Order: sequence, then structure tokens, then C-alpha cells
Amino acid sequence: MVALLSILRDREEVQLRELAQLLGASAATIRRDVAALADQGLLVRTHGGARSAGVGAELPVNLRDGRHRAAKAAIARAVVSELPVGKHAISLTGGTTTAEVLRALHHRHDLTIVTNSVGIALEAAHQGQQRVLIAGGILRPSSLELVGSLAEATFKQINVGTAIIGCDGLSVDGGLTTHDGVEAATNHTMLQRASRIVAAVDGSKIGKVTLARMADVTDIDLVVTDESADAEEIERIRARGVQVKIIQTPED
Repeated sequence: MVALLSILRDREEVQLRELAQLLGASAATIRRDVAALADQGLLVRTHGGARSAGVGAELPVNLRDGRHRAAKAAIARAVVSELPVGKHAISLTGGTTTAEVLRALHHRHDLTIVTNSVGIALEAAHQGQQRVLIAGGILRPSSLELVGSLAEATFKQINVGTAIIGCDGLSVDGGLTTHDGVEAATNHTMLQRASRIVAAVDGSKIGKVTLARMADVTDIDLVVTDESADAEEIERIRARGVQVKIIQTPED
């Protein structure tokens, strides 16, 4: 399905017959995938084909997991190296990059982990983390994050040393952005309770702006990204006094 959406991002509209040829799949498989993606609002079905839903369409978390995986893993290791030794409280937003951060913390069992992400909480349980606080709220199926006033009320009661945040876009003009306003407000509250904010962002998100702002770029203490990030935007971010760490992505 990711490959199908990638074709539509490049071509805007494609006939089903051509999609089947490009993807090496049967017409029945393509029709089924197009119908499923249309139900999620990720594309628009047309007569005999499919059309892109536009740049604002949010990819569900289960379809994002394999994208830029090597870069995200390298970014995660760099983020973990920035955390202090010893007991420390961190908060994690949902997302595939922050999930990689948690995986890179498998050797740390002296942390308190605070999150509103169901996926992050399950990963923490799987690796045996003992101190995990989950903020309750309304579940967003596309991101598997719990959002809204209940989650915000939880965050307002705590303080953390480091907030590690993923995003859908990061730029000087747009700040840290995501697709959903309620999710942005919840994550903003999380960030307000942190002594230090680290943005873990793969290069494809740098310079991109989506619907809802979570924080201004100057609220961020450190951005960790990879060498594919737009160099001009990186320099603009640095010019605002934000530390940026560029990671070389290992060869596959």
C-alpha cells in the first residue's frame, strides 16, 4: 500500500490497470487496496482509477513503520546517547521514530517513561521497562495516541527531564507540526512539562509544514536528523539558536 501511495504522490491520478502493471499485482488486489485506502481518506477513487488525496493526508502508523527505517534507527541511537546516565524521566510522543528511540533504550532500566502512545507503551512492556506512565484520553486510530483533556490533565501533573518528540513537519516558519489539532494540543502540553526538548526527525520532515503546530522551533533544544535533510532549512534552524545534530545513515 505504501508503494501505491508513493505512485499517487508522484502522478496525482493513475488508472487501476496501470497501477497493477507498475506494482506487479493483480487487478483484484489493486481494487481491494484502493478501496481500503479510500476508506481511510488516503486517496480518492475515480472511474477506473485513483487520485491522490493531497499533501495533507496522514499515513496511518501501521503503514509508516517501514519508511526511512535505517535513518530512524540511526537517529534513535544518537538521541539515546544524549540522555544522562542514571535515573531520569523522559516523555515520548507516538510515531515510528520515537518507537525506534524506545527500542534503542532496551539496555536502560533506570528510566521513567511517560507517553500517551499505545504503541510506545506496548513496546516498553515488551522490553521489560518497569516504570511506565500512560496518559489516558481519546484514541486516534491513525496514530494510536491518546489525546484530549484527560491526557493533558495527566501531563500537567508531572515533570520530566527530557521530552523526545516526533513530528510530521519541522521548519522555521511552521515550527513542529502534525496533522491533527487535538493531538498537537496534547503534545504541546507534554512539551511544556519538560526541562529539555529533543526532536527526533528524519530528513524527509525537515522544511515540511502540516496542519497543526505543537511548538515553535525556538522551543526545541536539540534536533536530531539525518543527512537527507534540506541543508538550507537546517541552517535556518541553527540560526534560531537551536542545536542540530546530523546523523550519517548507514548503508543497507
